[in-house]
Amino acid sequence: MGDNLNIHAVIPRSRVNGPGTRLVVFFQGCARHCEGCFNPATHSFEQRELITPEALLGRHLSKGIEGITVSGGEPFAQPKGLLRLLELAASSGLSTLVYTGFKLEEVMEDEARDACLAFVDVLIDSPFASDLIEPTLLARGSTNQRIHFLTSRYVIGDLYMQGRAEVIIGADGVVRKTGFSSLDA
Repeated sequence: MGDNLNIHAVIPRSRVNGPGTRLVVFFQGCARHCEGCFNPATHSFEQRELITPEALLGRHLSKGIEGITVSGGEPFAQPKGLLRLLELAASSGLSTLVYTGFKLEEVMEDEARDACLAFVDVLIDSPFASDLIEPTLLARGSTNQRIHFLTSRYVIGDLYMQGRAEVIIGADGVVRKTGFSSLDA
């Protein structure tokens, strides 16, 4: 796959997936299969949409975007493509927030994954735990997930979102939901 990304979905504009208005990229493929995962359709490693990081940003990045949020699936399962995406975002002045089921220490043990950290402003790590649902508007799914500020760009107060979820109606008329709630509750 190289620098190509296997993408599950892209949300061009979101205000509940990190600070400000963000481009959200959901990677396809995750071996963890956390019970109660908000995105179980991202678990399969089968090819969904292969795209280069350059093409992804060219197609989806628009004015007024503060940064990108990378989620999944598991972004670090595709370290070469993730690295290129983060490099491009950082070189464009965009902030970067990455969610991972790995712990920071595990990411650092792998050279390819560790290289990505140089381009991450905020890393939210650890597997989702359905018995520890985050009760506040803090941008994480469960309270066991740790927030690592890898640069000084943000502080904890920046990670309190306007809501737990949002519904987006795309130009194609498709209704999508995103955030930290199944919206079924």
